[in-house]
Amino acid sequence: MEQQTAIIRAVCISEKKGEQKHPIECISLRPHHGIVGDAHAGDWNRQVSLLAKESVDVMQEKVTVTLNPGAFAENILCEGIDLKTLPIGTKLKVGTALCEVTQIGKECHNDCAIRQQAGDCVMPREGIFAIVLKEGEAKPGDLIAVL
Repeated sequence: MEQQTAIIRAVCISEKKGEQKHPIECISLRPHHGIVGDAHAGDWNRQVSLLAKESVDVMQEKVTVTLNPGAFAENILCEGIDLKTLPIGTKLKVGTALCEVTQIGKECHNDCAIRQQAGDCVMPREGIFAIVLKEGEAKPGDLIAVL
């Protein structure tokens, strides 16, 4: 069976919860923490959020605002894997880190920043969440591999 891979298009963080994330050059992922410098880091089940660029592209066709990387509060924007179909427990090599999928979708904040601007948010339906199992780094151009 051929290994599923995706390419990382952007890595994003926010300093405060409830804000859109913004792209940075590289993220450091740590077990029991998540992404260093991100407001959502902590020892819980949603340390890292991933969203497929394909999902953002579908939304972009429906709205007039420009959907930049981090618009849906995703930490990692990638292209090439249908993330929402991955089972919980799937292991992902993310750059040099190892992560495990813990949740598909989530309840959306009623007034998240993107819902206010665009009228919809794709993250609750198509975003996935993971914990960090092995420390590493990830940056745009790196691969995500389904293990």
